[in-house]
Amino acid sequence: MNYEIRLEKFKETYSELEPLYRQHYSEMVERLAEQGVQYSPYNPRLDEYIRASDGGWLLTFVLRLDGKAVGYSNVYVTNDMHNQDLIAQEDTVFVLKEHRTGWGRKLIKAVHEELEKRGVKRLNITTATDLRVSKLLSRMGYQHTAHAMTVTF
Repeated sequence: MNYEIRLEKFKETYSELEPLYRQHYSEMVERLAEQGVQYSPYNPRLDEYIRASDGGWLLTFVLRLDGKAVGYSNVYVTNDMHNQDLIAQEDTVFVLKEHRTGWGRKLIKAVHEELEKRGVKRLNITTATDLRVSKLLSRMGYQHTAHAMTVTF
């Protein structure tokens, strides 16, 4: 078994990753529904993802086992509106359940390495699918800096 993590173009890998995106979204929606927060069905704005990827501000990291995608992370890179620091915001981090044996941590580390090479000063991650991930992030040096609150209409 040979795992690898590669930076890939969103539009070139979306069709392969699409089942993982759907599964991730489903897991998140299911957890949030337990709290009474309802989400609309999966219907991504693919044109915006592609535009961001082509523009270089959306990075797609793919975790592969023997060439097959088993996880991914999408990260937006931008300049902080308040001080112009180069910062990053995680859009998604997901690893199939059967591969959650340390590979999520390795995927996040690969994201860190690439962002550091690019001069990014901060990465913000929101844990919405599995709140236990915040414990992993704490062990990786992340600090709790905000609370996410949601109201539905």
